[in-house]
Amino acid sequence: MRLADKVAIITGAGSGIGRASAYLFAKEGARVAVADINDAGGEETVATIKAEGGDAIFVHTDVAKGSDIQRLVKATKEKFGRIDIFFNNAGKFLGDRCEVLDEAIWDLVYAVDVKSIFLSVKYAVPEMRKTGGGAIINTASNSVNNPTSGMGCYISAKSAVIALTRVLAVELAPDNIRVNCVSPSLTDTGIFEGRPEKGPLTEHLKERVSQVPLGQRLIKPEEIAYAALYLASDEASMTSGINLIVDGASGK
Repeated sequence: MRLADKVAIITGAGSGIGRASAYLFAKEGARVAVADINDAGGEETVATIKAEGGDAIFVHTDVAKGSDIQRLVKATKEKFGRIDIFFNNAGKFLGDRCEVLDEAIWDLVYAVDVKSIFLSVKYAVPEMRKTGGGAIINTASNSVNNPTSGMGCYISAKSAVIALTRVLAVELAPDNIRVNCVSPSLTDTGIFEGRPEKGPLTEHLKERVSQVPLGQRLIKPEEIAYAALYLASDEASMTSGINLIVDGASGK
């Protein structure tokens, strides 16, 4: 098992990439703290892990709040005794053209996508340091390489995730803490749900999918989870500060 005896926190694990990663990490031997603002989704993830013989807990978490991240770290430490992996996967995919975007939406996206990483470092790193190091993984996005009108807030936030990852990799190296990010392209996480069928952004996304060289399809959440698994595992012991792109060659 690639994560035997490891303890992992995964945010946004009530669905999508986070849920797929929680399942995979547990299968590979990790004990998992499932964090999400969606209680039903988070509890379902935990129930599935336990049904398959794994060990997991759910902690209701708003990743944009320092008090919630503190509580998440404390609950994980109390339950499992240590923290080895922190996968900052929770994110907000919202936006509009900048001139009409509501200021509150901008603040929310940056709080969930970027500030949350700062908070995870602030509160989880001291625990990782006690046990000799660990791994932090951040979910960015390959959209930073494919600028799209109406996505300025989201793309700029994910660009900040990549930049922050690189800084943290250097900053935390003396503590034997590796920091990397994974950048998915269009992934099957309900990306089209709730969007008007003929809306301009929906049409753009569908066109992008049709142009993916490797299969002309959406990426499966499990395919991103396997990338995160590598970055979380000891196989990546000298890998830090990278942005691992999973895009089916669509960003080339």
